[in-house]
Amino acid sequence: MSNEKTGLTPEVLVPRLGEYLVQQGHIDQASLQRALALQQEASARGRTVFLGQALLDLGLLDRATVDQAITEQIIQLRNALENANHSLEKRVQERTADLQEALRKLSELSQLKSNFIANISHELRTPLTHIKGYLELLVTETLGLLTDEQRHALEVSQRSAGRLENLINNLILFSLASRGKMSLHLAPVDLSRIAGEIVGYSRSKAADKHVELVNAVQPSLPPVNADAQMISWVIMQLLDNAIKFTQSGGRVTLSIEAEAGSIVQVTVSDTGIGIPRGRIDEIFEPFHQLDGSSTRQQGGTGLGLSLVREILDAHGSVIEVQSEVGKGSRFRFPLIPTDESM
Repeated sequence: MSNEKTGLTPEVLVPRLGEYLVQQGHIDQASLQRALALQQEASARGRTVFLGQALLDLGLLDRATVDQAITEQIIQLRNALENANHSLEKRVQERTADLQEALRKLSELSQLKSNFIANISHELRTPLTHIKGYLELLVTETLGLLTDEQRHALEVSQRSAGRLENLINNLILFSLASRGKMSLHLAPVDLSRIAGEIVGYSRSKAADKHVELVNAVQPSLPPVNADAQMISWVIMQLLDNAIKFTQSGGRVTLSIEAEAGSIVQVTVSDTGIGIPRGRIDEIFEPFHQLDGSSTRQQGGTGLGLSLVREILDAHGSVIEVQSEVGKGSRFRFPLIPTDESM
């Protein structure tokens, strides 16, 4: 049988016809080897001869027997394929059900975590309010005169209470965001004024670390459509992080400028320790610190940047990060001016 006469025949679908014929007793092993040898000879001459045709050419089988064997093999293969498909469909259904159950449990755990965070954070607020109140009474000497040492100790306690209050507020904000309950109060916001207040508030923190804090905010910025409290929190968080991770003698810059295309760009850059390129996405994971060791130098819950992204997402903005280890980082996000300013 030549190449010109061969096409897609039923025998093409039966790759183990010879074994089947031997198993059914139609031919013996020696006859099979003769037919295979004939195939090889034809192949060496550039011709294609199927096993069934070789057996017919050698007179070892008749056409009816070969056709019957091929038909039986095709039926068996079809049945095996149907069984395999049925088994595969069943396994897919089982795996899908397992995955759905796992997702349901994960959703329940996530909800429990959010509820726990919200409840415990609100419970912490009440005693903290009492602590702050009494510290204020003591510092102002309402309850009696203080020595210099006592005043210093109380001022340290006040700063610690303030940090604790910030952590609690972050936890509450995270619980709202994770449950989709973060609400924005959008209105025209004067970024120049907000930036000035934030930089003024942050100067003492930068001075304590001997870090230069630069206010490079463009004057007369157009008002942007945003939640003033939330955007202030975002800028403050980015500045705090920049100061925290910048060594003594370094520089942190807050830049806000209107760009072509009716966009206002907010940028916080530093000359700090930087972030490894392959780990930038990790900094936005909640409760995650790049330095997770027990000896890490910087504190925090690991919620700040996660909340920054949540808040900016809610504003329809996206934060962009560029960083190089040992040279510093730049965090940048756009805001849209209000219609009145365009």
